[in-house]
Amino acid sequence: MKIMVETSARHLHVTQETLETLFGEGATLTNKKDLSQPGQFACFEKVTVVGPKGEMTMSILGPVRSADQVEVALTDARKLGIAAPVRESGDIEGTPGCKLVGPKGEKEISQGVIAAKRHIHFDPKSAEEYGVKDKQVVSVKVGTPGARSLIFDDVVVRVSEKFAPAMHIDTDESNSAGLAGTVDGEILL
Repeated sequence: MKIMVETSARHLHVTQETLETLFGEGATLTNKKDLSQPGQFACFEKVTVVGPKGEMTMSILGPVRSADQVEVALTDARKLGIAAPVRESGDIEGTPGCKLVGPKGEKEISQGVIAAKRHIHFDPKSAEEYGVKDKQVVSVKVGTPGARSLIFDDVVVRVSEKFAPAMHIDTDESNSAGLAGTVDGEILL
């Protein structure tokens, strides 16, 4: 069972309130590029994320969300000096915070920095076709034999009407397998 595997680079999601704090009253997100998940897009707007040891510029992904969330690879977290836990997107309770700096202002967030747990998005029909269920944990083989192929274990399946089939890994995970761009993976049940 093949699945598209995409590398998700460091990025953040912001609330409307945070967007206006960073970019000014009435600010809106500007779509730079549509992403594989329906209604999701990379934005032209960028923010500087500041931690105890360093800072880095990150793109915002739209649309605005109900909570601020910064998604980094563990290498990024070390550079920032933040002990980011591996969590599913949206599971930010008790996670570390950071400072966000935009062109019109800055905001300290008390929580929301995570390394996103590797996952596969499915719409209900595709999940049924693949024989998987929401929150099921699977393994996915990537790469070409003889190169840096590997099997990612502990991949959580996420099913929603809002999703399209795609697996997301971070840049550290992609680099460990020597992946370039979007590739096919094989789901192992």
